[in-house]
Amino acid sequence: MKINKWIDWLIHMVGYALVLILVSIMFNDTVYIDNSYFGLWGFIAVIIIFILNRTIKPLLVWMTLPLTALTLGLFYPLINILILKITDFILGSHFYIRGTIFLFIVSIVISIMNAIMDNLIIDNLLKGRKK
Repeated sequence: MKINKWIDWLIHMVGYALVLILVSIMFNDTVYIDNSYFGLWGFIAVIIIFILNRTIKPLLVWMTLPLTALTLGLFYPLINILILKITDFILGSHFYIRGTIFLFIVSIVISIMNAIMDNLIIDNLLKGRKK
């Protein structure tokens, strides 16, 4: 059973890495991922983002809940931007983001593309594997 969970996690990480690489291609002036080693840095960036989303993001969401409510949810992408900035700091020259307005748009696009990836591709792939 643990192998199945690991494979599920790996499929999610590869899907999210593809989303991040696609976003870096679409917004090449805002998001840069070092594409040496066959996209390894994109995969490492996704793992760091995953860890930050599981550890720091829930605390940030809880702490900024009143501000997010006052702005009708417009503050929430700023939390995603902060997670991307922390990843930028950790990976240095292999992953960097810049800009302000486009970064806000990139954060929203990443969220939408991850939701599409989860609901349309990964869930169907995992359902087919479990049959």
